[in-house]
Amino acid sequence: MSRNRLTVRLTAATAALVALTALSGCADEVSSKATEGGGGGKGEKVKIMVGGIDKVIYLPAMLSQRLGYFKDEGVNVELLSEPAGIDATTSLVAGNVQGVVGFYDHTLDLQTKGKSVESVVQLAQTPGEVEIVSNKAAGDLKSPKDFKGKKLGVTGLGSSTDFLTKYLAVHDGVAVDQFTNVAVGAGQTFISALQKGSIDGGMTTDPTVAQILDKKLGKVLVDMRTPEGSKQALGGLYPSSSLYMNTDWVNGHKETVQKLTNAFVRTLKWMSTHSAKEIAAKMPSDYAQGGEGLYAQAIESTLPMFTKDGRMPADGPATVQRVLKSFNPNLKDATIDLKKTYTTDFVEKTG
Repeated sequence: MSRNRLTVRLTAATAALVALTALSGCADEVSSKATEGGGGGKGEKVKIMVGGIDKVIYLPAMLSQRLGYFKDEGVNVELLSEPAGIDATTSLVAGNVQGVVGFYDHTLDLQTKGKSVESVVQLAQTPGEVEIVSNKAAGDLKSPKDFKGKKLGVTGLGSSTDFLTKYLAVHDGVAVDQFTNVAVGAGQTFISALQKGSIDGGMTTDPTVAQILDKKLGKVLVDMRTPEGSKQALGGLYPSSSLYMNTDWVNGHKETVQKLTNAFVRTLKWMSTHSAKEIAAKMPSDYAQGGEGLYAQAIESTLPMFTKDGRMPADGPATVQRVLKSFNPNLKDATIDLKKTYTTDFVEKTG
């Protein structure tokens, strides 16, 4: 066989191998976006995007599926995951999913952009977020007053961690252009950025918080996992994790939304009567990246943030509006109709 013919055959084989590898990589990427399939129900198919499926703040989504409550309600739920809430919101607006388990504050932000989105189940009454500072930066970063000139990690620009970081800064006299928010995601990407010094600190949630403290990589600067911590940092309860959906879709699929609400409220009640260890045992094993004991500890630290009945805290929407208006130019002079950002109709029918 001539050298030229051999070269042509080898080149073709190499190209085929590269193409096969690329297809395999795409398949892996797609599968990494999804969780463990649908809820098993035979009813209407509903895709719900979660702003980080393995974050403890969004635990009720996967827990509802693991407990079989979606299936019990006869609704076919597929849980998908994006690393940041802003990415999940984008999927909703684009019509790729029917619902998002993410922060309620996005409903206000979207209203200023002409989008009608509402929370139908309020999963949490506090952010569940923690501002962490690296050991190296801890000497001159003791409070939000010291944010000036610092690089601070957030899950994504335009995310709720971005919103809250800006509020903490402005509240303590630091303008939003005097520091830099860096999108580093959560979990290992956040931890790596902290270790390498790419960020001086940042806002994240459990189980990332538990892993950082366990490895002694940083210290807690602001803790908003409890009602007390939320009130101290933000001046009130700050409703965060919720199931929010396009208002038009809600109005056109009330029976399905009621079934979803029933499942989530049932999960919240189950959580309120079981220990962190029992909750951890129901979750996928790969969520406990720091070990089962550390994961249970992370859940224990975050449990106070969750509501027990899915109801919106009475003064919560006003607190969120005040926080967002303090730094967000889109909301500062905007008139927000808070009554259109959430509904209690479905929760009230759960009994």
